[in-house]
Amino acid sequence: FSAWQAIYNAQAAWAKAEDLPPLLAHFGTSLTERALIESICRATSRPLGQALRDGTLGFEPGAIYDNLAKRPAAELLPEQPLAKVLARHTVGLADPLSSEEIPAEEQLDDSLPQSLDQCIRAYGLRHFKIKISGNPDADLERLHRVAATITQHAPDDFAFSLDGNEQFSSVEAFRGHWARLSGDATLASFFEYLLFVEQPLHRDIALDNSVGDELARWPDRPPIIIDESDATTESLPTALALGYAGTSHKNCKGIFKGTANACLLAARRETGQTAVMSGEDLCNVGPVAVIQDLAVMAALGIESVERNGHHYMAGLSQFPEATQRQVSNAHPGLYRTSDRGWPTLVIRDGQIDLGSINDQPFGTGFELDLSSFTPVNLSDE
Repeated sequence: FSAWQAIYNAQAAWAKAEDLPPLLAHFGTSLTERALIESICRATSRPLGQALRDGTLGFEPGAIYDNLAKRPAAELLPEQPLAKVLARHTVGLADPLSSEEIPAEEQLDDSLPQSLDQCIRAYGLRHFKIKISGNPDADLERLHRVAATITQHAPDDFAFSLDGNEQFSSVEAFRGHWARLSGDATLASFFEYLLFVEQPLHRDIALDNSVGDELARWPDRPPIIIDESDATTESLPTALALGYAGTSHKNCKGIFKGTANACLLAARRETGQTAVMSGEDLCNVGPVAVIQDLAVMAALGIESVERNGHHYMAGLSQFPEATQRQVSNAHPGLYRTSDRGWPTLVIRDGQIDLGSINDQPFGTGFELDLSSFTPVNLSDE
């Protein structure tokens, strides 16, 4: 943890001097951080959750947030990692909702479901992340169709989030859009299943002081969380003070930062305040990234996790067969062999089983064999 702090601070100073946005700069920090965490977990044979709670990694919530100075991680993190998470399926703006919408020339032949209704049936999906564009007419028409598909095919206990995708330039603009969508009589019952709204405001203005005044004038607003605006260790406290309900976690934004955020939200929850932490995705795939991401989600107790890497990619088909075997052997409950012969993620009843991930040091359980990969020269030449 202390090594990460030094790297984080040095990277932040470099990014400021180079005029680089922190979200971009700390992607590099996150890669180094993951290597550090995995090496320690493997050396001590500890799964991630235990290493975070028992001090093996040296993590201290109070080193990031002063108000947690007297709170050890073990008090604020779950005692046990989640055994399963709900896969919150991404419904993109252009994603087909039914097989009839897919032109013949765009139909895939990879043995995996393609349209939303096919995915619901194949995976038993219950949680969904629905993208909106900011165009009220287009969003209404799209939501009518998405809602009809979900209510027809998904179990009765479905739920969904809306992704605002930074499409709005002010709280007032989003409030008007929200009123149009949530006030639609056809969608009224559908919106009863809303989990939260993700990052409706552009990152350039999402954490402005003026946002706090505008949110205060909207007491019956839905839970709104930040995502792209969660760029530094100051972002979440700022967002909560302005009236946001929480934030998202992605490993690319930082594991120690995300863990500190989870601790901060747990402390907030103790006071009876709304505190939301979602799991979001940037097309995470195996053989390593998605496993480590799920290990963190389990350790932090994040139950609803956006997953789309398995959907937009054909399983692990792009990797060498030796790599495919490594992953399948280490995680037989996480991957299955597709009809085309390569491993693909297992989702049953809308859930991903994390048993093998929770048993392994930082989830992975194998040392990736790089002999089949071609090195990329990153030198200035």
